[in-house]
Amino acid sequence: MALCFGTCEIDTDAHEFRRDGSVIALEPQVFDLLVLFASNPGLLIGRDRLIDEIWNGRIVSDAAISSRINAVRRAVGDDGARQMVLQTVPRRGFRFVAQVENAQLKARETQPGERQAIRIATSQDGTRIAFATSGAGPVLLRAGHFLTHLERDWGSPVWRPMLDRLATGRRLVRYDQRGTGLSDQRPPTLTLDAMVADLTAVADAAGADRAPIFAASQGVPVAIAFAAACPDRVSRLVLYGGFCTGRRVGANEAERARADAVLTLLREGWGQHGSAFATAFATLYMPDADQEKIASMTEMQLASANPDMAAALRMAIDGFDVRELLSQVQAPTLVLHMQDDAVQPCEQARQIASGIPGAELRIFEGRNHVPLPGRPEWDAIMDATDEFLDRTL
Repeated sequence: MALCFGTCEIDTDAHEFRRDGSVIALEPQVFDLLVLFASNPGLLIGRDRLIDEIWNGRIVSDAAISSRINAVRRAVGDDGARQMVLQTVPRRGFRFVAQVENAQLKARETQPGERQAIRIATSQDGTRIAFATSGAGPVLLRAGHFLTHLERDWGSPVWRPMLDRLATGRRLVRYDQRGTGLSDQRPPTLTLDAMVADLTAVADAAGADRAPIFAASQGVPVAIAFAAACPDRVSRLVLYGGFCTGRRVGANEAERARADAVLTLLREGWGQHGSAFATAFATLYMPDADQEKIASMTEMQLASANPDMAAALRMAIDGFDVRELLSQVQAPTLVLHMQDDAVQPCEQARQIASGIPGAELRIFEGRNHVPLPGRPEWDAIMDATDEFLDRTL
């Protein structure tokens, strides 16, 4: 992997650092520290993470850490006064503020057909919804869901492989849901009806009079409600890892207490590597993810929404209930789910499949709510999606 910023380039495969085209020798710890910062641009990295990843959890003095930080700054032509590349956040940690590009990804994006175009649609209540198109062919809509950012997704090791796969032979249209990413950050409401209106606005703006929809997680009830309200506009539905009743619908006192605990963790640890929320998120949503994917999704949190909006969205999503709409869905539907998904129980998939007339149900062995590229179940999910979408009526 090659990471580029300013006149500097880090080649992690060759273990080389170049500045202005010349190789500069760095001590191993200094090189590893630079790679850690450059791999997480804009993310606040605290002392505990530095010790865990650079010193393997050993006891280390503040003076030793400061020495290595200063060496990193000297290597990149920065210093503690200017902090143009590496910023110190008093009593919190450090943030790499230079713009970083992945050289391999940058080369891919310059190839014809490998670009995305971002535009704005206006929803019924005036909320501006950012949407992106990529690929060529018949339109495929991807419903918005929690934790996205159109630009960050394009370089994400978690989301980009799925975007490329969905856009193969198709024109993929996706969007940041209200309150997140590049869409309006302070929408007037977070109701299910408003989110259905957002999907409608994006479909209209993209010229998708009738198209299939791929929806995941919280996007599933939105897609179901849209399909029930506008049956003539949906040709097929692929619903992955979704639900028809939110956590707070019919919840008992103990279940509400657990939901409140998640909200507390979210507010206090959103976007903070090593926080209790970050640990819970990785354990529940993607337990088989490597550190690169976990760090990418943690960074995505703050880019997608601030802690207050993330909590408000979580509260709204937990109250969604589309059970009465299932029988009104007319489009051919494929329901996909992980057997041991800890975020949305498999029973939710069975309820959806039994409620939508003629729906097909596929249960895969696995426990990751977020599909992880490189895992066998990721290939199985994408193969099933392609096969279903490519069927002729």
